[in-house]
Amino acid sequence: MGDLSYLQTIIIAIVEGLTEFLPVSSTGHMIIAQSMLGVQSTEFVKAFTVIIQFGAILSVVVLYWKRFFKLNKCKIFDQQAAADKPFSGKVVVYVKRFIYKFDFYWKLLVAFIPAAFFGFAFSDKIDEMLESVTVVAVMLVIGGIFMLFVDNIFKKVDESKGMTEKKAFNIGLFQCIAMIPGVSRSMATIVGGMAQKMSRKTAAEFSFFLAVPTMFAATAYKLLKLLLEPNGIDILTQNIGALVIGNIVAFIVALLAIKFFISFVTKYGFKAFGYYRIIVGGIILVMMYLGHNLEVV
Repeated sequence: MGDLSYLQTIIIAIVEGLTEFLPVSSTGHMIIAQSMLGVQSTEFVKAFTVIIQFGAILSVVVLYWKRFFKLNKCKIFDQQAAADKPFSGKVVVYVKRFIYKFDFYWKLLVAFIPAAFFGFAFSDKIDEMLESVTVVAVMLVIGGIFMLFVDNIFKKVDESKGMTEKKAFNIGLFQCIAMIPGVSRSMATIVGGMAQKMSRKTAAEFSFFLAVPTMFAATAYKLLKLLLEPNGIDILTQNIGALVIGNIVAFIVALLAIKFFISFVTKYGFKAFGYYRIIVGGIILVMMYLGHNLEVV
């Protein structure tokens, strides 16, 4: 089949679908799964763990399609008033009208910009960290400890002003922290939202929406990078089955995981995920201390 067997492909894709939208680090769990399955860290496997995230993010579009494709009606702008303005005034009016109409996508773009910049600038360093199970384990524990207290740290909720460009950009900055394997993109963006006084549910949903442009860009970049490798087209052709199966499995599992997560976190908060992260990260660190080699080769 290529660099991955069907069983390895399905297991890694299940892990991705289950963890992409939970604050437990999908990348970290896939690295751990890869290590335990004895999967060699080839160029394709590195790309595979990113590309199958595309299947997971499609689940967001399917579940939230009414909100994802809804445009604002622009009745607030007076066309006649715009006609009476000088050219520069017309430009300002129509730019505002455009931004208002596509407000949802505009806020996602603003939130996406920081990750696009830092992801491109530090791509090689990120790839290097992706091979370290130690980094994943340490960040799982640190993030887990933080999650035990996050509900108390960000208690105040004020959504009267809705999502603004400033809030979106700040959440985008938080997302950049998740470039460290084991942090969790979901955790970083949800915490970023709660830091902007959003409710847990609102912050989680915006985190899901932001995953779409972020993971789409990451997938496209990884795919392009793979194709530009020597024999990249051959590598892709030999492993096309793994990509198709991986994306389908990740999509189906993520659909179920999102529904569970929104319901759970709205009622109970993040403590359970904090304990989970600490336990998993702690077990990995103990195993490595006892001499078990879990590093990806």
